[in-house]
Amino acid sequence: MLMLAALLLDVLLGWPNWLFMRIRHPVVWIGALIELLERRFNKPSASNRQRFAAGVLSSLLVIGVSCTLAILVVLLLPDGLTGFLIEAVLISSLLAARSLYEHVAAVERPLRQKNLQAARHALSMIVGRDTRKLDESGISAAALESLAENASDGVFAPLFWGILLGLPGVAAYKAINTLDSMIGHRSPRYLHYGRFAARLDDLVNFLPARLSAVLVWLADAGRVSMASIARQAVHHRSPNAGWPESAMAFALGVRLSGPRVYHHEISHEPWLNPEGRSPGVDELQQGLLLYAQAIALCSTVMLIVVATGWLLG
Repeated sequence: MLMLAALLLDVLLGWPNWLFMRIRHPVVWIGALIELLERRFNKPSASNRQRFAAGVLSSLLVIGVSCTLAILVVLLLPDGLTGFLIEAVLISSLLAARSLYEHVAAVERPLRQKNLQAARHALSMIVGRDTRKLDESGISAAALESLAENASDGVFAPLFWGILLGLPGVAAYKAINTLDSMIGHRSPRYLHYGRFAARLDDLVNFLPARLSAVLVWLADAGRVSMASIARQAVHHRSPNAGWPESAMAFALGVRLSGPRVYHHEISHEPWLNPEGRSPGVDELQQGLLLYAQAIALCSTVMLIVVATGWLLG
């Protein structure tokens, strides 16, 4: 019931902009701690082994602080409905169902109006690749990939860990995911320092990513076999992101991933569903609808589980 309430709060309210302007966001606080530790411990003069050890220590500190604070909050919450609502609000702040939809819709709107410059700018807010030369198809594909991957990382994975471990589980997951996004890169600066964080993120997303693919598949009424989705997912550079992206690609009948530019260098990624057509703004709109349907399906499943528990209890 707690996670269902948190998801509904996030869908209905999100994280209000006025609140963000005043106190920022919990993920921003986690990011600030990661930056502080990285500046302190990731020394260029250190050996690779020392940088790896420093990364392990820093990652465990970030996760430990996040989880400990969440446990303390839970222990201090009042009993009854008041405590339930406060915890639900806190968990909702660590979900991204509404904000993800809004960020991708902010790409779709100007793209539909043929304003490529505005669409590229909106896209640059949610992807790390170079967006300056992308055409309508490239913009749509990048937005769809971000939508699929972040549906898993930003919504379904924290829900999964919240169902298992409550607010501390969600806090620990968000710490791990933020660590990966900030230091889990293969650049010279983070190759060794961020390796532990990247591998840990792969581990905690293993099941949620596959469950996310199943939700997208079910939201599409299972029109393509899961076996086809699974065969394509393993070609992705990430052991997890390929699953929701592959499910999205097959559901929309488009090809996703493929070559892209990062920091003026071409990354030759394989295609997912290579026989699919190139996506456009219509497919991007359909992707947003499919995402909303997957959220609704997830909420329905959670409601059925809660209702069944009440009936059996």
